Amino acid sequence: MRKLLVTGGAGFIGSNFVHYVLENTDDHVTVLDKLTYAGNLASLDGLDPERFSFVKGDIADAALVDGLVENADVVVHYAAESHNDNSLHDPRPFLDTNIIGTFTLIEAARKHDVRFHHISTDEVYGDLELDDPERFTEQTPYNPSSPYSSTKAGSDLLVRAWVRSFGLRATISNCSNNYGPYQHVEKFIPRQITNVLTGERPKLYGAGENVRDWIHANDHSSAVLTIIDKGEIGETYLIGADGEKNNKQVVELILETLGQPGDAYDHVIDRPGHDLRYAIDSTKLRTQLGWVPQYSDFESGLASTVAWYRENENWWKPQKAETEAKYQLQGQ
Repeated sequence: MRKLLVTGGAGFIGSNFVHYVLENTDDHVTVLDKLTYAGNLASLDGLDPERFSFVKGDIADAALVDGLVENADVVVHYAAESHNDNSLHDPRPFLDTNIIGTFTLIEAARKHDVRFHHISTDEVYGDLELDDPERFTEQTPYNPSSPYSSTKAGSDLLVRAWVRSFGLRATISNCSNNYGPYQHVEKFIPRQITNVLTGERPKLYGAGENVRDWIHANDHSSAVLTIIDKGEIGETYLIGADGEKNNKQVVELILETLGQPGDAYDHVIDRPGHDLRYAIDSTKLRTQLGWVPQYSDFESGLASTVAWYRENENWWKPQKAETEAKYQLQGQ
């Protein structure tokens, strides 16, 4: 039984990873989470107390982090400030968490010689033209366009430097846009699903032409476990499931899945600096480590996600009114 320390494990992607690990391995998981608005203890309800523990705290708290890392076999670093819109309104928390927090963790992992896996995003690469035949690869130069993506790029570079300079036993993964259970209703897919479920019309940024390469959170989790088990120290692996859809297509699929007319949505003002297209080439992960996604088509993964939100109103309803009020103030 390994002891995993999962930072940000009460957040969307982190909590899905915790569930996945406990359901598919014999590992013990300790979650360290600050419980900002994006963290939700309800996402961890019902987990086996023999194999799961929770610590509320900040990844930038060096004393706390040191003690937790010392008792871990693997650190899986999900914790991040991650919403682009929020980073445009107030960049400072992104520096504190994504840069200083990551530094604090890798210093502890270096000190105690603990295996470290760093979760990052495809947004560090900037964006692609809509008609560009290329996809992001591990060799794509960094070109971040927001305070969020630039601080994530900085955290990636810190991890790489600690591998080279100090022998940190680390790997990095950059993943495309996730969807699935336990995602905060401020995010694009759950916002549109819950709008329909509450009798509101979905909202589409601009013309809805921006493309994202969607992956179900369970597939992200299985890829991360594969990298931890089989990945080569110092290497970066891109995680994607060939799920490219533009925002207009996603909204129309959500409406169709919920039995609504495909055009029953409203256009709102676009996000400043909204990246055009992300697309992941996960060939390295698939060929070198043998990973394959469970949800090979976006439609089936989306249908299961819609079903989860329909069945778990008690989880998302408390967040909904405040989130929509914030978007209304922004004209979105």
